[in-house]
Amino acid sequence: MASTQPKLVVVAEEEEEAFQPVNPATEYVNSSVLSLSILGVFESEIPIDDFPAVTELRNKFLPINIRFSSILVKGHNGAQQWKRVKIELEDHIKVPIFPKGLSPDQYDEYWHEYLATIAMDRLPQSRPLWEFHMIMYPTSNAAGTIVFKLHHALGDGFSLMGALFSCLKELMIHLFLTFPSSKSSNSHRGTRIFKNLYKKISGCWNTTYDFTWSVLRSTIVEDDLSAIRSGMPGVEFQPISISTVSFSLNRIRQVKSKVGGTVNDVITGVTFYGIQLYMQRMDQISRGKRLTSLVLLNTRMLNGYQNVQDMLTANTWGNHFTFLQVSIPSCSDVEKENPLAFVFTAKKMVRRKKNSMALHLTGKLLQLMWKIRGREAASRYVHSTIKNSSTTISNLTGPVEKMAMEDHPIKNFYFSVAGVPQSLGLTMVSYIGNLTVAVTLEKGFIASQVLISCMKEAFEKIYEEACGKTEMEFS
Repeated sequence: MASTQPKLVVVAEEEEEAFQPVNPATEYVNSSVLSLSILGVFESEIPIDDFPAVTELRNKFLPINIRFSSILVKGHNGAQQWKRVKIELEDHIKVPIFPKGLSPDQYDEYWHEYLATIAMDRLPQSRPLWEFHMIMYPTSNAAGTIVFKLHHALGDGFSLMGALFSCLKELMIHLFLTFPSSKSSNSHRGTRIFKNLYKKISGCWNTTYDFTWSVLRSTIVEDDLSAIRSGMPGVEFQPISISTVSFSLNRIRQVKSKVGGTVNDVITGVTFYGIQLYMQRMDQISRGKRLTSLVLLNTRMLNGYQNVQDMLTANTWGNHFTFLQVSIPSCSDVEKENPLAFVFTAKKMVRRKKNSMALHLTGKLLQLMWKIRGREAASRYVHSTIKNSSTTISNLTGPVEKMAMEDHPIKNFYFSVAGVPQSLGLTMVSYIGNLTVAVTLEKGFIASQVLISCMKEAFEKIYEEACGKTEMEFS
């Protein structure tokens, strides 16, 4: 139920352009075939009953980008455009009413049901494509919870999280958000020459193989049905459940230093191992099954978040992502496998996929399809690519310091993507020493608690194999 505050109308400034074009990727994720939304969940350490939602949205959120004050309309040539409109903030602020006097554990049930419900509801196309939800009730994880629901057409996770982080900078008085550096070390010149030669040779083969296989997987080749893929038509419209599990970034980095990879290599390996453990718990053997994970990749090639103005000036705002189609390792008896093998396999496959022009060719293919056959055809291709795979993995780098929203310290935050035609989706974000994985799954098909337990077990076994046995601890 929405709050009953007086209507507050925000009017677009006349001097600003009323219409703005959209890029093709925006149309891929906003069509009759595919409609994706991103939910950013912020858990407050203190109650949020006094949070000035109207003031903050009007003064801090809306000015971030013109798209937050716009709707998508069709132009004269049929192409979509952003059109600025008047905004009634009352239509965007949602405050649910739960029963009074319950314990935090009891409110957990109401909260998870509410989150799953708003994730499944499509955002109305007749008003700007976002909502702001305030859950005033304490749960086992937070004294109050704030949810930003933003349509993927507004931008990808990099853009939208960068925008929210920029907003949070302005909201804080004594904190300034910083992010981990992703700069790599320099190699010797001679070593670089041989590495570049090898990359060029192997890259040609990888490009041919990967692009051909990508087209086949997006059209006629599907993953096998399994414990993580029901294959049900219209699975994106089935009820979902969203759960989270957190791991210590310090322990992940310890594993990373042992295997010589990246944080992403480690957590992808943990995911692959956890999936295998789950399939075995469900009495399924993965050997011989085709299982594919789409690993989302930011194509901006930046070392960190830019502020909003820099993104707009450099034209890096919006949807700038592609996906790596990575095979999930299979085995006949996961208990006999070396846990670290999943990390090394993930590291090897992701690096090989990156050393390929198939990512760029796929992007060009989509643009060509969009120009010749229209946005619905391009969107169907993207939908088919996702539907034919088993899961999607997406990750973001969060701040290393604690955030606050108008003096409300944020204990933790995570994000999820709704409307994905898969039974399982995994989204990850780091924040003040922890990495939180949000698991979005088809309710009634995948056992949420069993999968979370397998993820925890996978991480512990990988850590023990890499760093030696230690006391069990989960962040």
